[in-house]
Amino acid sequence: MHKYPGQTRLLVAVDCIIFGFDGDALKLLLIKRGFEPEKGKWSLMGGFLQPDESLDNAANRILKKLTGLEGVFLEQLKNASAPQRDPVERTVSVAYSALIDLNKYKEQISSEYHAEWFLLSKKPGLIFDHDKMVEDAIRKLRYNATMHPILFELLPDKFTLPKLQNLYEAIYDTQFDKRNFNRKILSTALLVKQKDKDKSSSKKGAYYYKLDKKKYAANFRSFLHFIPNPDHLLR
Repeated sequence: MHKYPGQTRLLVAVDCIIFGFDGDALKLLLIKRGFEPEKGKWSLMGGFLQPDESLDNAANRILKKLTGLEGVFLEQLKNASAPQRDPVERTVSVAYSALIDLNKYKEQISSEYHAEWFLLSKKPGLIFDHDKMVEDAIRKLRYNATMHPILFELLPDKFTLPKLQNLYEAIYDTQFDKRNFNRKILSTALLVKQKDKDKSSSKKGAYYYKLDKKKYAANFRSFLHFIPNPDHLLR
């Protein structure tokens, strides 16, 4: 087998960044690292690319092995290639991220590597450059949420405005005035009001709504006037 002369060994790793929404808050899935260096410290789900697999296959294999999660849509985010990012060997890491309905995958979570969900505001410090990876993933998530109806995929087919507000506040880490939020959301004309109500929180209840997906696909920018400028989110 021919090899390129004069080239040095380089490892390729994959790290998975999994965000979960539980109906009220946005959380991050972490594990305790199982080997040195930094054994026992909180980490993203990571491992090394094997000679016989693609990056996508490696990401799915690693995620399932370390957390039990499978069937999750993982999007390749970016790479981390600083020469000293791993103190053992020169390692380039390719980060993948996903946003899931936490409740749908709750039963899959494995305890072997102490996989645990953390509120973003209360997450522990992570090994190596994993904190920077999470920051980059959050920026990309917020950008994607302005351009595609991914947030609505975390909600049931019909939902209340308070639940929708909870989701937007969790993703963008901000507080919206209830009346202003409702007014602006409804002014988009992309939500279809239902006849029934959710009365689990109050006797008066809150009307259910559904997203008009055809209208959303044609006019998703109607949602952009009450969230941060998407062009600034990737900076």
